[in-house]
Amino acid sequence: MHISTSPRRKTFRLVALLGALSVGLGTAAALIAGVSPARAAHFAGQPDTQVAVFMVPLTLLLLVLLFEVARFVRRGTLPAQSPARRVRSTDWSSGRARD
Repeated sequence: MHISTSPRRKTFRLVALLGALSVGLGTAAALIAGVSPARAAHFAGQPDTQVAVFMVPLTLLLLVLLFEVARFVRRGTLPAQSPARRVRSTDWSSGRARD
């Protein structure tokens, strides 16, 4: 009996492989450029770098949020509203003591 791998698992493997490859290439580029921990620490101590480290992810998050809102608006109508849930009273929430 043959057990096949799901497409989702294959996609994850591809993403993991590409991520590992990009980390390896980034490390190799840093070594070739001569980046040492001391130089990186000096660079990270500069105010411009600290602002960039804070603002770049924040800006990316905002852009993704705007993209999702635009995608939702472009889709058109809102999803169908579900009927309101019936409120069910429970014995303990009425505030009256039972005998």
